[in-house]
Amino acid sequence: MKVFRNIDHLPSFIKAVLTIGTFDGVHLGHQKIIRQLTESAKKCEGESVLITFYPHPRFIVQPDAGIQELTTLEERIQLLRAYDINHVVVVPFTQTFASLSAEAYIRDFLVDRFHPHQIIIGYDHKFGNKREGDLQMLQSHAPTFGYEVVEIDEAIIQESIISSTKIRNALLNGDLALANAFLGHPYSFKGRIVLNNQTGRSIGYPTANLEVEEKNKLIPGNGVYTVTASLEGDERKFKGMMNIGIRPTLNGTNRSIEVNMFDFNEDIYDRHLTVHLHHFLRAEQKFSGLSALQEQLHQDKTQSIQLLANIHF
Repeated sequence: MKVFRNIDHLPSFIKAVLTIGTFDGVHLGHQKIIRQLTESAKKCEGESVLITFYPHPRFIVQPDAGIQELTTLEERIQLLRAYDINHVVVVPFTQTFASLSAEAYIRDFLVDRFHPHQIIIGYDHKFGNKREGDLQMLQSHAPTFGYEVVEIDEAIIQESIISSTKIRNALLNGDLALANAFLGHPYSFKGRIVLNNQTGRSIGYPTANLEVEEKNKLIPGNGVYTVTASLEGDERKFKGMMNIGIRPTLNGTNRSIEVNMFDFNEDIYDRHLTVHLHHFLRAEQKFSGLSALQEQLHQDKTQSIQLLANIHF
């Protein structure tokens, strides 16, 4: 899969079959669209081209909406590599791009830059200034520009819309099982390991304290999770457990993310750790003291090891 980030320097695609969208999360609805894209490209002996946007269009057209992303751009690209896509084009979504008329969007963006053979699009897809362009407009211009429009089945679109909202809500409410089911893969995020007060180390559970640098990345609701983790630049994979919350037993007030990797005790400060969330164990709670907390962590670890036993790297 080739990734292009400069739309002024695109190659001449062979019988380009296009689909267009943000694809935040690359969830099950998106995966169905992607399969249709790649199958259509193979059928016509063309090249599949997935067009996505950065930043998320809603950051530009609805800056006060406060949307949180399921995937950063790099996470999205990494997930897309699992599919048989020939090309991914990242389009800078700017105010200028958002203000393109629907006619200019078709003529100057889609046709002049991609010369599409087919455009695979949803029945409710809107584009151009004030979202004035739609499927019917694309179809009306098809004879002029020589492309074919393939409509994505309405059921797939509805699933796509519903699951994006449900995934965000499920993650925030501790329903990781539902979120992962809609995603079709474990939810994940990356953070830089920073210094903490090392209380975990003093009771036998050293933790990597994570600082998530992508400010728009969605962090799941407070609680204890089973995770698998990997250090940037290190091929090893680790199993462990993670707490997200304010650490009430220690009278904490600031939200933190702490990962305890099993059978691991190395100095990894200032490195980046990616965690994949597999199970929600329990809500965060306040214990009577460190001894009670230590006992609960022992139970959490025992349960985590059992739950992660069938996770293979």
